Amino acid sequence: MAKSPYGEGDLLIGGQWRPAADGRTYPVHDPATGQVVREVGAAGEQDARDAVDAAQAVADAWHRTAPRARADVLMRAFALMHQHQDALARLITLENGKAYRDAAAEVAYAAEFFRWFAEEAVRIGSSFGQAPAGGYRHVVIKQPVGVTAFVTPWNFPAAMATRKIAPALAAGCPVLLKPAPETPLTALAVAALLHEAGLPAGLLNVLPTDRAPETVAPWLTDERVRKFSFTGSTATGRALLAQAAGNVVNVTMELGGNAPFVVLDDADIDAAVRGAMDAKMRGGGEVCIAANRFYVHESVAAEFTEKFGAAMRAVKAGPGLAEGVTLGPMINPAAVEKISALVADAVTKGARVTAQGEIPQGGGWYYPATVLTDVPADAEMLHTEVFGPVAPLVTFTDENEMVAAANATAYGLASYVFTRDLTRGLRLAERLEAGMVGLNRGLISDPAAPFGGVKQSGIGREGGREGIEAFLETKYVALEWPAV
Repeated sequence: MAKSPYGEGDLLIGGQWRPAADGRTYPVHDPATGQVVREVGAAGEQDARDAVDAAQAVADAWHRTAPRARADVLMRAFALMHQHQDALARLITLENGKAYRDAAAEVAYAAEFFRWFAEEAVRIGSSFGQAPAGGYRHVVIKQPVGVTAFVTPWNFPAAMATRKIAPALAAGCPVLLKPAPETPLTALAVAALLHEAGLPAGLLNVLPTDRAPETVAPWLTDERVRKFSFTGSTATGRALLAQAAGNVVNVTMELGGNAPFVVLDDADIDAAVRGAMDAKMRGGGEVCIAANRFYVHESVAAEFTEKFGAAMRAVKAGPGLAEGVTLGPMINPAAVEKISALVADAVTKGARVTAQGEIPQGGGWYYPATVLTDVPADAEMLHTEVFGPVAPLVTFTDENEMVAAANATAYGLASYVFTRDLTRGLRLAERLEAGMVGLNRGLISDPAAPFGGVKQSGIGREGGREGIEAFLETKYVALEWPAV
């Protein structure tokens, strides 16, 4: 792997690895043991301002860099991530806890953003056309928005960083990145690889910290920061939107979800179970698009519950690097406490635990794979993200009532539908209030497709052709063109 930043300084600002300006550090923990992995520099207000200075200083030069040259850097980063996939996956498992299988898949997914946006960098469009009234021409060009600031979550420490970094760099924008305090090491490693790939100094500035307000507020109040992108909870997103409004900062928000997983009466149950395991258990359920509520037609409920329950009981929980483990620990004790409280609430109100796996004894922050049936409509877990390996099942007979229940939420990120009737499935997909729908498929994320939600699940899209547009401004030039 590229020369490690660890030991040289924990913040990357202006191409230099350095400690926080005031020398503060904070601990990063291994969720599998609860032990401290290492201390990391904790950026503060001065570091945030220094990062803006560094980014602004190189913004014009990167804007003027040929798209092909920008693309070449991203393609080299793509190759380096694959070259170091094992080391990156082990690092993700160390600080995030997810099973190695999921971590390795994340690295491959994260790398694809570099390749996809390398390809998009050379396709940034412009247009030239005649004004309908004659006498002049319309010239429309796309230009980089400017300095961009990102806040990323802990559940995909590599992919959520590259999904923002890649299109910004491809569009010609310098980047400020504050990774989640729980998982800064992966972001620093990705930054080191980009440096090795030839990214000029100052274009990517990475500021780990456990004091986010002191770091992010200076970005949102600095007029040089023209774009802000956040992935995280809806509650935090609301607060950041309010701050961004002060300078009318261009924002992209990827917020919470409450995804329904619908199994219709004509579904292939074995396929639905496989899809349910993908949609629910990837990353231990700590995923914004994870299936959160399962609506199963009464006629197939018994078969689905039996087969899904068997699959959940078979899940092997343990440290992410242990052989055969597919469910690692949760990110921290608070996550376990929240999941436990949601399950207790549902059971108190009449739900039954019909299937549950086992967790290792000893240290670590684990919760077992769990299936609940007879979950009442007033159970809290049907109205909030579980963000863990728990699947509440609700039966239905009337499709219209099911759709009404599925849409009765402030969120609208993802939905899943299983049916053998493609036409029926597409019609249902159109009725569900979600930015993304998996039709007979439990894995839906793809760098080549637009990712994002409706309602309080977010603003804007990441990935796909839409992803680079978030970092471009449209400029119109009226060109005098006299008639011959």
